[in-house]
Amino acid sequence: MAKNYYETLGVEKNASADEIKSAYRKLAKKYHPDLNPNDASAATKFKEINEAYEVLGDEQKKANYDQYGSADPKDFFRGAGSGGSQGGFSGFNGFGGGFEDIINNMFSGFGGTQQRSSARAGNTITTTINLSFEEAAFGVKKTFNIARTEQCSHCKGTGAKSGTAYSTCPDCGGTGQVRYTQDTLFGRVVNVGPCKKCNGTGKIIREKCEHCGGKGYVRNNAPITVDIPAGIDDGQVMTLHNYGDAGVHGGPSGDLQILVRVQAHKILERDGFDIHLDLPLPFTIAMLGGKVVIPSLEGKLELNIPENTQTGTVLKLKGKGIKNLNKSSKGDMYIKVNVELPKLRDRKKTDQVRMFAQEFTPTDFEEYKKYQDTLKGL
Repeated sequence: MAKNYYETLGVEKNASADEIKSAYRKLAKKYHPDLNPNDASAATKFKEINEAYEVLGDEQKKANYDQYGSADPKDFFRGAGSGGSQGGFSGFNGFGGGFEDIINNMFSGFGGTQQRSSARAGNTITTTINLSFEEAAFGVKKTFNIARTEQCSHCKGTGAKSGTAYSTCPDCGGTGQVRYTQDTLFGRVVNVGPCKKCNGTGKIIREKCEHCGGKGYVRNNAPITVDIPAGIDDGQVMTLHNYGDAGVHGGPSGDLQILVRVQAHKILERDGFDIHLDLPLPFTIAMLGGKVVIPSLEGKLELNIPENTQTGTVLKLKGKGIKNLNKSSKGDMYIKVNVELPKLRDRKKTDQVRMFAQEFTPTDFEEYKKYQDTLKGL
């Protein structure tokens, strides 16, 4: 059956974008290969999670998937023949190849053949990249080394010395495929599969390439430069197609998946594309008002504090947050005020506070007066 991306991420079909993103990040952290070394099932699950989020995390792809069962609307018509397909199915290809294989085998029993290619995609590589708070907010270009298999440049992937020291395979005649028969419920099936003698290449190497030992590929530790977009967050995974291990027998290269880790800021905290600051404020500034210096992504800013600012008051600076990953807009900055009282360290200051306190009555403290009135009612 077609893949159920909602089931993969463990969310309902009507889940919001934030719910989908939250579910993805939890699963990505849980199954990331760096946290599950030598666990093939975790690596497979990690790849499935990223595939699901690439679709459900994109508004247009999600809409196509919900309507057609595929992120690409053209898939709705593939494999259905000249008459198209109806009822929301995506043709035989929508069954992941299993149903199509059955159909091919049935028709092969009546004299047809089934061909299988020996080409295989390369392995997916996973790595982790560490970013500072500012690098994630503004974006950065990072260069690092990736160990991966690449096509041998000396033999051009043939495995033969100088790329030409080979002969035609006698078993398959250079086609790379051989025919074999199989008796089934529907009769005798004639299949075509990769030639085992030449591994589907159609060539027999007479003299192996001395650089790759006849494999056709080598292991290299090569530098790669990646543009990290502004607004990326901790736990997100970047997928670079065709940057993984080289494919086998002409197959495409695998993918490179980069898990992003963002270091915490000393003062600021991030929530999506908004940033938050807990501001300790002397009670004198809270009462009389004034200006204080605060950190921001744009450097130090002067913040105006109104008179009679209370603890818990939240001040908002619009557009002073982090750039939205998929838009040109920015989040906001929220400053939560925590009014701080001084420590009385000598008698003189204590006496001054006592004299100061005599100038006020309970009616000058609105919240305290409400509290006293409530006590009387009790």
